[in-house]
Amino acid sequence: MSTALDAGPSPIASGTRRSSGSLVSTVLTNRFVLYCISLTAFLLFWDAVAVAKTFGNFMPRPMEVVAQLGIMMGDPLAGKTLPMHLWASLQRVLIGFGIAVAIGVPLGLFMSLNRYVYAIVKPIFDLFKPMPPIAWISLSILWFGIGETSKVFIIIIGAIVPCVINAFNGIRLVDPELYDAVRMLGGNRRDEMREVTFPAGFPAIFAGLQISLSVAWTCVVAAELVGAREGMGFIIILGMNLSRPSLIIGGMVVIALVAWLLAVSMGYLEKWVCPWKREIK
Repeated sequence: MSTALDAGPSPIASGTRRSSGSLVSTVLTNRFVLYCISLTAFLLFWDAVAVAKTFGNFMPRPMEVVAQLGIMMGDPLAGKTLPMHLWASLQRVLIGFGIAVAIGVPLGLFMSLNRYVYAIVKPIFDLFKPMPPIAWISLSILWFGIGETSKVFIIIIGAIVPCVINAFNGIRLVDPELYDAVRMLGGNRRDEMREVTFPAGFPAIFAGLQISLSVAWTCVVAAELVGAREGMGFIIILGMNLSRPSLIIGGMVVIALVAWLLAVSMGYLEKWVCPWKREIK
């Protein structure tokens, strides 16, 4: 005579376990949930390191950094509040980045499309490419003084290299079979450029713009460490001089957040310009 135990697990219980497991799996594979877990773990680790005094008194807790940023929002630092310092750096970045894009992207395209331009420009570009932008700071101050021009010049020097490289490689690495397909359909050189060259090269160009934007922020901070009275680099160097690590890390956090917002904006622009690009999930 069979009993209830012989009948196996209840369908309701099995369904409940499956739904619970499916829910957990869905949550743990959600990208935004993983982002939150990663950031929370990082902040907890940071706080633990600060509490343990691993770096002495020179590692502030996260809440101390937030409090410092709140103070700088209203209280002037060297005559300017935090938004004013941020705007000074952002202006320099956008001006230098814009000039670098206006020069670097067309130059990379011409190098990839014209062998004479390639032969003339490449040796000079290869000579300047390995030079770190920071090495130009002293020379730029001698040339342009300690004003805005020298800082924008450093940003241009650093940001132009990724623009040229990615524009060049984005066109040169297009699959030749795509050109063959256009020719088989009766297309001419202009059709190849319009239907294949530029659409296939745009994703690589935008990847170069993302890198260039990150380099621009690195360069502006380096340029502002010398002879600046405003900007995020000035805040960082002031924090070092005053032995206030919360000021240093606060400046770094603001730079990271603004750079991230600009990168996200660039990503949305890329989706609008290149809707055919395959997304990586």
